[in-house]
Amino acid sequence: MDHQLLVFITVAERKNFSRAAEELHMTQPAVSQYIRSLEESIGVRLLERTNKYVRLNQAGEIVYHHAKEIVGLYSKMQNLVDDLTNKASGPLKIGASYTFGEYVLPHILSKLVSDYPSIEPEVTIGNTAEIAELVINHQLDVGLIEGHFKEAEPLQNEDFAEDAMYIIASRNHPLVQKNHRISIDELANDMWLLREEGSGTREASELFFSQSGFYPSRIMQFSSTQPIKESVEAGLGISLVSQWAIQKVLHYGDLALLPVKGTPFKRNFSIVTNSPFQTKALQVFIELLKSSEELTVLNKKTTVDKE
Repeated sequence: MDHQLLVFITVAERKNFSRAAEELHMTQPAVSQYIRSLEESIGVRLLERTNKYVRLNQAGEIVYHHAKEIVGLYSKMQNLVDDLTNKASGPLKIGASYTFGEYVLPHILSKLVSDYPSIEPEVTIGNTAEIAELVINHQLDVGLIEGHFKEAEPLQNEDFAEDAMYIIASRNHPLVQKNHRISIDELANDMWLLREEGSGTREASELFFSQSGFYPSRIMQFSSTQPIKESVEAGLGISLVSQWAIQKVLHYGDLALLPVKGTPFKRNFSIVTNSPFQTKALQVFIELLKSSEELTVLNKKTTVDKE
């Protein structure tokens, strides 16, 4: 790998020559020389330097973006070659959307590191669009996302699990005690608590509204599911969330499911990759994912009628 790129990436991310030198186990003058050599070879300055900060200029942003992709591809290439003579081992960069990453992935990772202690997983949690973009740029080996990323090229996309989504409300909500299926129109005046644009859960909510011929008049947006659950418990509004996010709080918290027509709303989780080649570590992880008992168990835990 071109060591200049690694030094440049470290300086850009640490925003400081001294901290970069410490991380790279180099002297600060050596780091400065690498940056000067890179700038000379490209023919333009890449960093703005003052006594208080070091930051990327416009050219630096371009080089940083592609340098990350180059380093990611080099690491993937090295791991694939190493796999020809070795067993599953080494780094594995996994990305997951919030619902799967927070509520399901930890159980699968526990089995992975137990069965394959030489694999070194590194996990990034983000919304569906963020994870897909990192896979596209070769900064993640695999992404586990909700639904399908609209800008699919050049990703390989494979469904691997089904999810069921329900409308949740505070136990004090006036419709909780209803013994019949509720029409979506009965929720027209409620505040809907939704995830941000780019989230797979938001995409599923929008599709549910479209299929129901309904759109809420009042919306409040959140960047993750946990504060949505807390806000629903507090009586702020209602939301459409994954069964996996509410298994525990339905039993121990102040949440209730509303039996709304059209629920449970079904969607899929997908595996996305960006290479026809897979390291042994990635192959092992995907096989473990597809055969995971955790997914089966969680699906069986759903606490309401699925008619």
